[in-house]
Amino acid sequence: MNGATMEVGAVAAMRYVKDGIKAARLVMQHTGHTLLVGEQASAFAISMGLPGPTNLSSSESVQKWSKWKENRCQPNFWKNIVPVDSCGPYHPKDIAELGRGTCSSANLMAAVESRSSHIGLHNHDTISMAVIDKEGHIAVGTSTNGATYKIPGRVGDGPIAGSSSYADDEVGACGATGDGDIMMRFLPCYQVVESMRLGMEPKLAAQDAIKRIARKFPDFVGAVFAINKNGLHAGACHGWTFQYSVRSPEMEDVEVFTVFP
Repeated sequence: MNGATMEVGAVAAMRYVKDGIKAARLVMQHTGHTLLVGEQASAFAISMGLPGPTNLSSSESVQKWSKWKENRCQPNFWKNIVPVDSCGPYHPKDIAELGRGTCSSANLMAAVESRSSHIGLHNHDTISMAVIDKEGHIAVGTSTNGATYKIPGRVGDGPIAGSSSYADDEVGACGATGDGDIMMRFLPCYQVVESMRLGMEPKLAAQDAIKRIARKFPDFVGAVFAINKNGLHAGACHGWTFQYSVRSPEMEDVEVFTVFP
């Protein structure tokens, strides 16, 4: 996302092309669209000069997948289903009972199972970054392989502007990581930037965005960082200890900041 022009480029469910973040930038630079998905996103990226089609499997990922299959395809992201066997096909349960009686809040909440998050330090690879150049222009980008054991076709919050990242030269920027399926329902990075626009400091803006999610989903795991246009930064998290790094031109190396839930 270009914080000066508010242009966004994104790709999702893209296979056979390794550099998703470069493909996303090409969408922003060379099309009038915001988001390309699936096989056609792969075809676009290759047509624009990125290497592919490429087999992106590694021996490590294949081994991990094999162990998952041996474990009856658990954990997974299915819910309210009946599998034909341990790994599907899956069919919906009969949920007619949920539709009977009054539509009270108690009945509605009873239909929502407690979410056991599959997001953790050892199965998560999202990288979100914000950059401010010497003229004060701000850009952000997010790249991820998505949730481990995801259902084929799943799109997370990585390509969703306002969820995984957001930038506006007039205010600042935000990046996020964690349970993208939950985070995209709240657009936390858009919330952070808009809170800073109203005068909130980055730390309070980040904490407020995370608290909004945690109030509805106590099992949620995720984090955001916030930085205003003057370079003041902070982070907030829930469900894990979060670290982010910062570097400015006068620094010899990056400085790592640890944020506790």
